[in-house]
Amino acid sequence: MESNIESLMHGFGIAITMQHILLMMVGVLLGILVGVLPGLGAPNGVSLLLPLTFGMQPVSAIILLSSMYWGALFGGSVTSILFNIPGEPSSVATTFDGYPMARDGRPSTALATAFGSAAFGALVGVVLITLVASWVAQFALRFGPPEYFAVYFLAFASFVGMGGTPPLKTLVALSIGFAIAAIGIDTVSGSVRLNFGIPELVKGVDFVVAVMGLFGIGELLLAVEEEMHAKAVSSKIDWREVFRTVVGLPRYGWTLLRSAAIGCWMGITPGGPTAASFMSYGIAKRFAKRGTRFGTGVPEGIVAPEAADHSAGTSALLPMLSLGIPGSATAAVMMGGLMIWGLNPGPMLFTDQRDFVWGLIASMYVSNIVAVVLVLLTVPMFAALMRIPFFIIAPLIFIICTVGAYSVSNSYLDVILMFGFGILGYLFKKASYPLAPLVLAIVIGDKAEDAFRQAMLMSKGSLGIFFSSPLVTCLILGGFAFLLLPQLMKLVRPQRRQPDLGPTEV
Repeated sequence: MESNIESLMHGFGIAITMQHILLMMVGVLLGILVGVLPGLGAPNGVSLLLPLTFGMQPVSAIILLSSMYWGALFGGSVTSILFNIPGEPSSVATTFDGYPMARDGRPSTALATAFGSAAFGALVGVVLITLVASWVAQFALRFGPPEYFAVYFLAFASFVGMGGTPPLKTLVALSIGFAIAAIGIDTVSGSVRLNFGIPELVKGVDFVVAVMGLFGIGELLLAVEEEMHAKAVSSKIDWREVFRTVVGLPRYGWTLLRSAAIGCWMGITPGGPTAASFMSYGIAKRFAKRGTRFGTGVPEGIVAPEAADHSAGTSALLPMLSLGIPGSATAAVMMGGLMIWGLNPGPMLFTDQRDFVWGLIASMYVSNIVAVVLVLLTVPMFAALMRIPFFIIAPLIFIICTVGAYSVSNSYLDVILMFGFGILGYLFKKASYPLAPLVLAIVIGDKAEDAFRQAMLMSKGSLGIFFSSPLVTCLILGGFAFLLLPQLMKLVRPQRRQPDLGPTEV
């Protein structure tokens, strides 16, 4: 514990510089813009910004990207409350009570409740990372190929069993992701596979191209089809009401703590912020004294999803840093960035790149404060931006995605692939298939395959190696528990009609 606090103080010395504070402000403002504009979103926003970080120091680059992530989460809440348009998938649950409260003439109360709850959830997530990240990393030093495959299996199983969508759809998404991850050179045998005779595919499919297509072009196609429009409500901020609301948040202390705990769990396991926000909203409605009033502008209906959303988004970085397993789609994009900068996410990162890890963790405390301040100051400006016709916004998003895809490796094939992924993302959205498992499989599918094949080489083809020690046995059994328990629970207890909360995964 003491060493963690000392390391955190060392991290503050790295993070709190004029350059990094300016990067936080720029990242948060860009993130708010990404969250406000339909058709972008945090994963695509981070992936668009990623090429600009190639010449930066890794600490500065990750501070910029993570600040954009926090800003995007806050920006999604702004549009959910003021326009009933969730700028982020994880902000959908916020619309249930946030927009009715704003429509009733209390936009300041709704926004202050959302931002205060979000800041609390993010703080809980950062404290969790501070306290247990080193322990998780030291524990992971005991891992070999069997243990790593078991962790990957646990991650994939978590998505299947806990993702919130039908398991078959999640399995389809994972399978497509595995196939995409297999394109290129087989790292074990050195042979080229699935390149279909196209020389450019020998290097594989770049995850930045895939993410921009899935989240950028895919969302844009969906938005154009549905002709997303909404009537804005008043965006004028009553600062006295903001202060009173924030000071009064402790009265919802139990909801805050429970929602933050749910968010941390869903962030560490790959449930993600979207599933966390819906789960927290449903549990809050079930246990609230006035649960029947949820959907009419109840503060608990904003507190629950916002606290869970931000704690999940923050704590998703813990498995990425400690184990090399991203807990969300955005964390997966950031993990790809680490690899591009020459860093290997995992337990050795805390030993070999101490300044990077603790500089990032310290910056989370500061950048979330910066995000709360900036988002309050810029709400009127971004509300005015939302009045720009969508037929002007759509081409801009299209141009940004096209230029970003080409700039990855100056290849027209990447642009074509991005459009292909855009169509795939659109079809996934229309058929209600989750995108997060697909992105996860693209990023770590080849790592899982390598770990499995190395384990098989060690054991001469015996699957018994996955039950050869208490650690790997527990991980494998935990994965099977994630796969089977939700289905067993449905069989054991009688079906009860649940309120329709909309989709829980994207």
